Amino acid sequence: MIKVLFIGDIVGSLGRSTLQKVLPRLIVSDNINLVVANCDNLAHGRGATEQTIKETMGYGVDVFTGGDHIFDLKEFQNEIANLPVARAQNFLGDIPGMGYQLIKKGFRYPFCVISLMGECFGGQNISNPFYAVSDLLRGLKRKKLSGILVDIHGDLTSQKVAMGHFLDGKVSAVVGTHTHIPTCDERILDKGTAFVTDAGMVGAQDSVLGVKKEIIISRFLDSLPHKFEWATEEPAVFNSVLITVDEKTGLATSIERKDIILKGGDPK
Repeated sequence: MIKVLFIGDIVGSLGRSTLQKVLPRLIVSDNINLVVANCDNLAHGRGATEQTIKETMGYGVDVFTGGDHIFDLKEFQNEIANLPVARAQNFLGDIPGMGYQLIKKGFRYPFCVISLMGECFGGQNISNPFYAVSDLLRGLKRKKLSGILVDIHGDLTSQKVAMGHFLDGKVSAVVGTHTHIPTCDERILDKGTAFVTDAGMVGAQDSVLGVKKEIIISRFLDSLPHKFEWATEEPAVFNSVLITVDEKTGLATSIERKDIILKGGDPK
């Protein structure tokens, strides 16, 4: 059995410091074999950098998925090639990086992590994620894999739920990201795929999706532009799901939420 922890969108410096305090002990206490995290908001709340990826790898993350902000910091276009980061498989054009990562980590066969983006983002040049993942899985059939996890990064809950059923029995798990709000619908689907609509986030609890709440409230009250500022004070939330995968079948046997509140430096 492989125990895979999937961590929701890590938001900025508070998200990274929360990860540092929570993840190492969680890996030990739950005998976790593989840690996957969404890095779309890892650096300064927008995008990622080589430095912040390596920092969080030091806390125990093995592989990362992305989303619509993955290349917000331009230098990451040159950095991603040498990092264990999967940007969306359904990006169009000559995009740096790859849409999936293969992680060996002592397993009999590599474990595959795939990143997809939902079709709900303005200005993003992407293809239909259902066709994109189908094409990729056809190619991966030639490889022996211990399991496959898919991150579907999108706003539309209907699309994420549909993706779960579409891939049921074809992959180990389908996990949604992007809304930063954890959902309580984690379950094993009919054909053995673990699913949850959204893993949530790692960042400030007293915020609006990691942004200072006063800024977002003002955006809803007037028509003026407001620059995002990311909340940096605890309490912080650590949202994740723990998935157990049968290495013989590549299907899931269990999924459970692992949600922790950090206050005063101590997990609650």
